[in-house]
Amino acid sequence: MMLKRLLLTFLIVPLLGWANVAHARVTITFYSHELGSQFPHAFATLKGKVDSTGEVVDTNVGFTATSTGPSILFGWVQGEIHVAKPKYIANSNAHFTYELTDAEYRSVMAVTDKWRNKKQKSYNLNTANCVHFIGDVATAAGLKVNPESKYFKKPTSFLKEVTALSRERLASGRVLFKG
Repeated sequence: MMLKRLLLTFLIVPLLGWANVAHARVTITFYSHELGSQFPHAFATLKGKVDSTGEVVDTNVGFTATSTGPSILFGWVQGEIHVAKPKYIANSNAHFTYELTDAEYRSVMAVTDKWRNKKQKSYNLNTANCVHFIGDVATAAGLKVNPESKYFKKPTSFLKEVTALSRERLASGRVLFKG
């Protein structure tokens, strides 16, 4: 009787797929928040578990100026990686959720660290804003970005462009949500 239970547990159950129910990967969701007085206007959430380490991930990343005012219009100002509050995320436009490989997750986090550790003054409305940051994050996640995009000041349009450029990649079955 004990042998039958062992066989059932170790041979039959895995064949039925019941043993792998807990498998999870990190997913990234790209968001935009068109205009307004809160920042950043483009950001991403990361949630799940890293396959290779078991690390649980539940965060979000965006890049913004540390303070806003007229100086933001005239050149370089202090910048920072910013973590948005849940209410801000809930009121933002989710574009798609994409399942990352462990390598893509590490690449996204390396891009985030690079932007976090940039020499200050690191934010420039024309060349290093939240959309530029999210473009680097999308590239790290394996998506296509137009480096000559006309939408670097329009987060929603920019993420729609990334979606269109990455259509083939997003059709791979790793997209869990598309807005």
